[in-house]
Amino acid sequence: MDITVVIKIAAVGIIVAILNAILVRSGRDDYAMITILAGIVVVLMMLIPQFSALLDTVRAIMDF
Repeated sequence: MDITVVIKIAAVGIIVAILNAILVRSGRDDYAMITILAGIVVVLMMLIPQFSALLDTVRAIMDF
């Protein structure tokens, strides 16, 4: 896994945390929850190609 993926995930986490704090303080808890869920979806979409590459590598190793 490349270090840029880790940095991108951390950046998404920081942005979501800041937005969550702002929305909770303004009394919009429902939007804060939607923001958290959107952050999770974005991170999962970033990780899907990494999981695919991992499975391809495992399949190549097991195939001999």
